[in-house]
Amino acid sequence: MVAREWRCRCPLQHRDGFLAYLDETGVKDTAATPGCLGAQVLTRDLDAAAEIVLVTYWESLDAIRAYAGEDIGVARLYPEDAAYELDPDRHVTHYTVTAQSFR
Repeated sequence: MVAREWRCRCPLQHRDGFLAYLDETGVKDTAATPGCLGAQVLTRDLDAAAEIVLVTYWESLDAIRAYAGEDIGVARLYPEDAAYELDPDRHVTHYTVTAQSFR
């Protein structure tokens, strides 16, 4: 299993709106891609912004390519992201999942 991590910073006044938008775009688009095993959205409030992390889980790097394109290290951003005044990471990080435990 491969975990794909993307981060952004979002002004606090846009946090809730962006989280709803992220669910409608990035989360649903990944979920509709064969080979996607799930997603988690993590948030934490900083001084004037929220840090938002989207972690998606995939069967393989080939499955990620079907979603992200050939250069899987580049973040897939959406045109409407600008409306939320994001400071997005332009690249993503991939990890091999070697253990997991949820209760």
